[in-house]
Amino acid sequence: MRGLDLRIEPGERVLLLGESGAGKSTFLHALAGVVGDDEGESEGSLLVDGEHPASIRGRTGLVIQDPDSQVILERVGDDVAFGCENLGVPRDEIWQRVRHSLAQVGLDVALDRSTSALSGGQKQRLALAGVLAMQPGLIVLDEPTANLDPVGVTEVRDAVIRVAEATGATIVVVEHRVSVWSEVVDRVVVLAAGGGVIADGLPSEVLSRQGQELAARGVWIPEFPPPRPQRAARGEQHTVLTAESLAFGRAKKALGIPFDREILSSHALAITGANGAGKSTLALTLGGLLAPVDGAVVASLALANGAGPHPIRWKSRQLLTRIGTVFQDPEHQFLTSTVRAELEVGPRALKLSAAEMNARVDELLTRLRLEQLAEANPFTLSGGEKRRLSVATALATRPHVLVLDEPTFGQDSRTWSELLALLARLVDDGSSVIAVSHDLEFVAALADSTVVLE
Repeated sequence: MRGLDLRIEPGERVLLLGESGAGKSTFLHALAGVVGDDEGESEGSLLVDGEHPASIRGRTGLVIQDPDSQVILERVGDDVAFGCENLGVPRDEIWQRVRHSLAQVGLDVALDRSTSALSGGQKQRLALAGVLAMQPGLIVLDEPTANLDPVGVTEVRDAVIRVAEATGATIVVVEHRVSVWSEVVDRVVVLAAGGGVIADGLPSEVLSRQGQELAARGVWIPEFPPPRPQRAARGEQHTVLTAESLAFGRAKKALGIPFDREILSSHALAITGANGAGKSTLALTLGGLLAPVDGAVVASLALANGAGPHPIRWKSRQLLTRIGTVFQDPEHQFLTSTVRAELEVGPRALKLSAAEMNARVDELLTRLRLEQLAEANPFTLSGGEKRRLSVATALATRPHVLVLDEPTFGQDSRTWSELLALLARLVDDGSSVIAVSHDLEFVAALADSTVVLE
């Protein structure tokens, strides 16, 4: 990002918008003083309370896009207390703050609960609780509700506003979905992809005056929803996977009741439900990456194609063309130092010719708006770009079944619509899609059936 001139007054609540890759996360990291001197070039000045952000880090609380990267300690209570301990808060007061912050964000778990046992959405609440416990003067939030269920979205937003009202803290929040925050912020600032600000003002004025223009740039404007794909007629469906009395969970502890389901070709199945209900665990089990606690996931003869009936016993190369999985955290599946090389991993494992591999990679780079980033390091991409790359890596081997965990995370309205159209075409052409999602618009547009876990 470049050419940014912006002044935020104490106590303001600012919603920062912009298309995927506009530099929103970079700006928040700079505000928090965690952009290192070796991370690119910089010019101009950035001050918080008149000082360089790196010199006053304790005054700014940052919640980043990837909650796993913000979890530090093994137990929930200790993790929330960590920031307060570094600030020298008295011990008795620390634990009062810990309990209060956890209650504010709706994370109702024991203080000695293992942080590794939390779901992605629960970790997001944990990260926010740790920031709120520090009572910083500036709170910067990078898509804090992205992996939360609808109830959690409201709880977290309201918790942030309560803290701001009680302490007078300044709030800067990045969120693609305008409707979540538009009624509780004082100001909307929209960053341009090429640099600078294209809109700045009261939410009602910006959204009414420039709503159509902003929607065309990929900003989520409620009055201008993104287009949904036209669906094609589908051929005959057949069963590709069957869950037989499936009990799923981790550490051999089952979640919920036994699950019975046939997964069909040319069919999109959505898995929704509250944070911590086991959606990701079920998806990984159906994808052959996590062993069932009981029961079985059985592949059809056509899908198995000689690999045996149980996906959990397949080798990684056998999974490549049969079941592709996109993890909740895209960084967990990155293996190389460039975007192009990342997309080549699967095709190379399949021993495709150079011409076929290059054709697949070039097509995916174009369709997922990654062509300008082909030589970039995957770990330096924005959250939305990382998500699109993770989807592309799974598609590169053209699996018959595609399992996706929160596929629309970090997407602006344009890339959301394009990703939706891509998945819809896969389904219409005969593939099976299993998608874990809290994005109800995505579910309504794509899913043929929905499973709700409680």
